[in-house]
Amino acid sequence: MNRTVLTRVALVLAVIFAVTMALLPKPPHMPIDQYGDKFGHMLAFATMALLAALSYPTARLFRIGERLSFLGAMIEVLQSIPSLHRDCDIHDWIADTLAITVVLLLVWFARRGRGARLN
Repeated sequence: MNRTVLTRVALVLAVIFAVTMALLPKPPHMPIDQYGDKFGHMLAFATMALLAALSYPTARLFRIGERLSFLGAMIEVLQSIPSLHRDCDIHDWIADTLAITVVLLLVWFARRGRGARLN
């Protein structure tokens, strides 16, 4: 199994984990909870951004960022469902998007010498 396949499997698992944790009415406590909600959001989306960039090395980084940011927005919309007892917070989406942007910019800088495309 090559690295691309492994990173794609890891990406799928990370997305499933993030969405599941975001939509559980009472998610289990995690060790990172001590750092606050925004830290958890940023860690999850930074991880997914890095895995996506590694999984799809020829994809435009802007497209990866756009789609992950949309995932974050959709999670927030779904959290507004009353039966989930979760809060829809635009600041969570902003934290998600900020983490995605920082990671993808770092990836772009790392790839810059090899003709990477940002848009």
